Amino acid sequence: MQKGTMNFVKGMGAGMVAGAAVAIVGKTVLTDTHKITKGSAKIARAAGDFIDGIQTMFK
Repeated sequence: MQKGTMNFVKGMGAGMVAGAAVAIVGKTVLTDTHKITKGSAKIARAAGDFIDGIQTMFK
């Protein structure tokens, strides 16, 4: 039971991070197409750190 709940929480966290990343990247594309690669790398790194933090918190 607890393992299923943990997987659900991890999935929700990953979904929230992915949604935020898509929103930020979409906004960046609409406003400034010149800095897309730099911003995307920062977003990917931040999302990975966030997911790692969530996984560590629930271990």
